This record gives sequence, C-alpha cells and structure tokens, in this order.
Amino acid sequence: MTPTIHRESPLGPDLDLLFQRHTADMQADTPPESIHMLPASGLAHPSIAFFVIRDNGTPMAMGALKDHGDGQGELKSMHVLAEHRGRGLSRMMLNHLVAHAREQGLNRLSLETGVQPTFVAARGLYMREGFSECPPFADYRPDPNSVFMTRVVD
Repeated sequence: MTPTIHRESPLGPDLDLLFQRHTADMQADTPPESIHMLPASGLAHPSIAFFVIRDNGTPMAMGALKDHGDGQGELKSMHVLAEHRGRGLSRMMLNHLVAHAREQGLNRLSLETGVQPTFVAARGLYMREGFSECPPFADYRPDPNSVFMTRVVD
C-alpha cells in the first residue's frame, strides 16, 4: 500500500511510539538546554498543523507546521521511525509541509535542528529542498548545538 499523509491530533492514542522515539533521538546526544522539541501536548495548539504518514493504518512518520503570524512558519517535530527510513518519507513529509504552508499563505519557513552527527541527513535534506542557514528566529537564541535554517515559500 502507498503511504498517505493526513492532518491529525498529536494526541492520537497510536502515536506514542513516534513521540517516544523522537524524544529518545533528541535526548541521545543533545544537551537538555538545547532540546527545542515540543511534546505531543505542546503540538496540540491551534497555531500548529500536525501531520502523520501512515501505511495501512500504521503511523510511520510525523511532522508539524507552526504558524508564527506575519507569513512566517516553522517546521517542528519531523520524525520518521528508524525501521521506515530510506523510503523517502522525510522528503514526502517535508514537501507536504511546504505545500501546506503555501496553501496557508505563509511566505517563509524556518526551522531549528541540531549540529550533532545524528542530524546530518536532516540538514542535507533541508538544504536540497531550498533551506539555507540563517540567524535564530522567533524566540530562539544563539545556541552552539543548534543550526537555524530558512527558505522562501514559492
């Protein structure tokens, strides 16, 4: 079956594994003061659109888009379960989030990710999809463990 993406509540009962793995990955090699992820309850906010990729009903990946207002959006909590990586799901989610931003009238997307080796693939994907490094945005402050990236939504 072909994976599908749908907007869902981050509080869905079958999303625990996604959030557990995402949290474990963030805590594996990032100092606590540099972890900027939101828990499921934090993603359940009117300014955040949360999406899940499923295959035959099984959640495999998640991603969120926060609307900061004034045409600015932020990618949050992109994660693909390790056993489903290598299938293009990250690119599928990223393209969906960019399309959603466009539909919502956003003109710029930004994100915060880590500098650690575990984030190399993510940073590469973002760069291939038009993101480039930028200064901290929104409420972020300079952080030696963070890379900030942005792109125009065209």
